[in-house]
Amino acid sequence: MFQTFKEWFWLERFWLPPTIKWSDLEDHDGLIFVKPSHLYMTIPYAFVLIIIRHFFQKFIASPLAKTFGIKEEVQKKITPNTVLENFFKHSTRKPSQTDIYGLAKKCNLTERQVERWFRSRQNQDRPCRMKKFQEACWRFTFYLIITIAGIAFLYDKPWVYDLWEVWNGYPRQPLLPSQYWYYILEMSFYWSLLFSLGSDIKRKDFLAHVIHHLAAVSLMSFSWCANYIRSGTLVMIVHDVADIWLESAKMFSYAGWKQTCNTLFFIFSTVFLISRLIIFPFWILYCTLILPLHYLQPFFSYIFLNLQLMVLQVLNLYWSYFILKMLKRSIFTKSIRDVRSDSEGEYEEEEDEEEEEEEKEEATGGKETDRLKNSLGADRHLIPNGQHGC
Repeated sequence: MFQTFKEWFWLERFWLPPTIKWSDLEDHDGLIFVKPSHLYMTIPYAFVLIIIRHFFQKFIASPLAKTFGIKEEVQKKITPNTVLENFFKHSTRKPSQTDIYGLAKKCNLTERQVERWFRSRQNQDRPCRMKKFQEACWRFTFYLIITIAGIAFLYDKPWVYDLWEVWNGYPRQPLLPSQYWYYILEMSFYWSLLFSLGSDIKRKDFLAHVIHHLAAVSLMSFSWCANYIRSGTLVMIVHDVADIWLESAKMFSYAGWKQTCNTLFFIFSTVFLISRLIIFPFWILYCTLILPLHYLQPFFSYIFLNLQLMVLQVLNLYWSYFILKMLKRSIFTKSIRDVRSDSEGEYEEEEDEEEEEEEKEEATGGKETDRLKNSLGADRHLIPNGQHGC
């Protein structure tokens, strides 16, 4: 059964233009052509990148973060409470004022103590700034290296300047060593991102990231097997060039260099919108969708390739919405914050301010406030509009 499926999966009519056989892509006269078996190496290379990332974050990113003034955050220990923990896990992480009142009575605590417990419990799950910086630093370093390598690989290639050359001689286009390493490293990197999603910081667009990484691996794998290497390298360089600026902006944001962060973010926004909303659809998609029709009749892999590129463009539009939203916010608030936010949806600065406020209140009469709130608790119906306490 497996052999039957394999033979069906690799039918030439799915992958190659009519009249072209797999035998036409066998190595000869010193020319090497792409082979699906080449892709097996992306998995071990992905684990190598994960190992490199571990040591990079430990010995390079962490010292760099400390240079910027980012310190390891020590989580405050909270008093174990089974009732509150069960409510936190199974009901909601952000209880209403009514919930807080009921939990306080049930646990024989003050409302302020319950509020403080939930805030501390939320902070335990909040990723520290050091971890955010390490992840951004790793991605910045890889995107910088792979973009420079991509430019070095492509600057002298004729299809970069003349899109007609992308299809000249297709699919009998030999594989160059630079193309091999560009593809394999890029694909290995996305595999490594997929493998580390469980341990990386989880954001609201987590699902979009999963779809993006899967789409990237699927697109690169398919384009490799069908020998769409030339168009594939163009797609990769167009998408990598903006990510450098985004990751660098994040690094300076976590370091508190707001002006530098804002400047880098505006550069990123410009590069992103030009590369992914202008160059990609009007040059790259035009190259893969329209130009092949002058050489070939439409066939399965041509249709499937362009469907995948359109999915990628939908994701580009999705992220463009967030970028424009951040730009709008920055114009009115004079600062840039990631609208995707962390899983708790709160900003560290606001949380730190709340904690400082609480400490001040504790020093200047927090206990009296708690007593007042508890005394009002017995006659809550006397408080207008349900406003509980001071």
